[in-house]
Amino acid sequence: MRKYKYDADKVMFTADTHFGHDNIIKFCDRPYRDANHMDTELVANWNEVVDPDQVVFHLGDFSFKGKRNIPNLLNRLNGEVVLIQGNHDRPKDLHHFNSVHDIAEVEVEGQRIVMCHYAMTTWNNSFRGAWHIHGHSHGTLMPNWDRKICDIGVDSWGYKPVTFYQLQAELAMHGRETVDDLNNGFITTYGKEADLLK
Repeated sequence: MRKYKYDADKVMFTADTHFGHDNIIKFCDRPYRDANHMDTELVANWNEVVDPDQVVFHLGDFSFKGKRNIPNLLNRLNGEVVLIQGNHDRPKDLHHFNSVHDIAEVEVEGQRIVMCHYAMTTWNNSFRGAWHIHGHSHGTLMPNWDRKICDIGVDSWGYKPVTFYQLQAELAMHGRETVDDLNNGFITTYGKEADLLK
């Protein structure tokens, strides 16, 4: 698994843009007339929050039209895109990206984050406080805040990439905030059950 390390102000996260995909508008009830309108708005939203020197981890399903629009989109979008491959990212189109992975890990401000297109039930260092972010579900999965799992797709985040601090705030608002909290919750819960069995 490829591992990265960045400062918080250098990195952004997103997934499931589905550039060029007319049917995703209907499937996900997106507020766009057609794929051209969607692409224009998604690019504008992206460039509004992403600086040219930032890295954006895109957790899959970047584009539906492949070679016809990927080079053009990458030229229009601010920042460097690191692609975590999704089910709509065709192997023959991956050469357009500088970096492509099935799964990757990034450390930001000491926080480990495991990234995959698909939601996982367990991941590297999951019981040591590592977060897991994913795409694919388009906001249809119930979040598991206590386990620090989050759908990072555009359908869940206002159709734009997300900062580390936005993600941190969302996870902290809903779940345990630290590795110690996670460990204490585990020990407390199972400790009480063990006491009841005595």
